[in-house]
Amino acid sequence: MRTPSLPLSYSEKQQRSTGITKVYNNLLGEFTRQQTGYSTIAIIAQSCIGSVAAMVLLMSNLHDLSKMVLLFFVTILCMGYNAAVLAQLKSKITFNMLLVSLLFSCSIIIANLL
Repeated sequence: MRTPSLPLSYSEKQQRSTGITKVYNNLLGEFTRQQTGYSTIAIIAQSCIGSVAAMVLLMSNLHDLSKMVLLFFVTILCMGYNAAVLAQLKSKITFNMLLVSLLFSCSIIIANLL
């Protein structure tokens, strides 16, 4: 005897999502609707935060290879987001690059201040 199976077709809106996922989707939707304006503001914000992260790394007394590698990644991530905006990549790619750049720069700042 065969048991009936449940249909497995769910749309993305029917799936249960966590609070972080909801916030991410809301921010991504807003970023997509007004990409030109938000990209401009975000370039200024992430460039300033990236500059602070670079300054904090360079102000530390130790100038070993690990600090320079971190400085390299801060610079590359900031430049990567700027390039994504200039190349007019898809909004989801641009938004994810912004998040990665901001999170990495902020974590560098926090780690070096503590």
